[in-house]
Amino acid sequence: MKTRFIILLASIFMLFLSLAPSDASPTIYENNQLNTTNTDIAQFNRCENNLPIILWNKTYGGSSDDCAYSIVIDSDNGYVLAGYTYSFGSGDSDAWLIKTDTFGNLLWNKTYGGARHDEAHSITRIPNGGFIIAGVTNSFGLGDFDFWLIRTDSFGSILWSKTYGGIGNEEAWSVIVTSDGGFAIAGWTTSFGAGSGDFWLVKTDAYGNVEWNKTYGGEYFEAATCLKQTQDGGFVLVGYTYSYGAGGSDIWLVKTDKYGNNQWNMTYGGPNEDYGFCVVQTTDGGYAIAGSTSSFGASVYDFWLIKTNGLGQPVWNKTYGGPGYDEAWYIMQVSEDSLVIAGWTESFGLGGSDCWIIAVDFQGQILWHQTWGGEKNDYAYSLAFELDGIFILCGQTQSLGAGGSDFLLLKFWEVSNKLSFGGSRIPLLK
Repeated sequence: MKTRFIILLASIFMLFLSLAPSDASPTIYENNQLNTTNTDIAQFNRCENNLPIILWNKTYGGSSDDCAYSIVIDSDNGYVLAGYTYSFGSGDSDAWLIKTDTFGNLLWNKTYGGARHDEAHSITRIPNGGFIIAGVTNSFGLGDFDFWLIRTDSFGSILWSKTYGGIGNEEAWSVIVTSDGGFAIAGWTTSFGAGSGDFWLVKTDAYGNVEWNKTYGGEYFEAATCLKQTQDGGFVLVGYTYSYGAGGSDIWLVKTDKYGNNQWNMTYGGPNEDYGFCVVQTTDGGYAIAGSTSSFGASVYDFWLIKTNGLGQPVWNKTYGGPGYDEAWYIMQVSEDSLVIAGWTESFGLGGSDCWIIAVDFQGQILWHQTWGGEKNDYAYSLAFELDGIFILCGQTQSLGAGGSDFLLLKFWEVSNKLSFGGSRIPLLK
């Protein structure tokens, strides 16, 4: 027994060493002095004749709180949602995966977790079948909270799962399938890095074995919320930083090579709090960032859209919002000259907060927008795009459903032909 205990301690120590980030070089940052354009509320009123048609909505949940953070379209044109549930499972909260048909009818669902708090934050479909899910676990791993990576088959059955972390806290918020068939995971760590919390990028092979990992940050707290692989084979991460920039927190964009080495990084912000939640590389080689700002805009927090060139230098940026709290969580390019942003708004709609989707052209001008919600709080977290102007949205609703909050699945149709679908469609690769 004593020998096995010593071997176990040695194994844990070696795992800890394998996760120790190898990038010890100092971070170079640049803050951009932004000329921000605030969108006039009158623009929203002028779009009312172009509103998308809500086709249907579905909720999934139990008597407690449930929330969907991420969605993918499956190979059979059904939908797979990932998030957390307090209603079902084995612990305090569990990661929850739901599969539906193309009409939102439930086909199957799976929970994953232990005795404590576990969540799924991001899901990606694997080209040869099945799914990769990233999130956070308090039930397994070395520290209080660890990165959690789950590989499933096409029916949600676990093929393998891995945790990554140290003695502190880690949360994974984004996972992608990389061009070599492995995976890359991004989030934040307090176990490694320079400050109280750093961006953390972990690259694995197809079986979840760590190939390399890097941290990025300064003296204070940084959190990465979204990760994409870029056209040159490297990576781009977005989130927010308290170590660099102009204000309390700034949006932070970090570009790396294919091994995670920092090539350049940019901050965007003003004197108050600004947060980046999603980034997409656009077909012109630049980037579009969605988040929220309290430094600029109409009121408390507004949607903030920043368009950059290929080096992260701002080309233009716009805020969208009203007198309430408005926050953008997701962005995608759907044609050569249009972007769609999803989040929630307290400025428009029916309830406390409503799902809000905005389509803009490549100069940030509003093409259309739509809210959805009831008398309570409703949130949009992720968006997927089908051909012919069909969008599918996932999030959380308190206005409908069985419990305190439920998974939300919303399907709508953009019928105004303002997104230039014909001849310039971009296939959905999630």
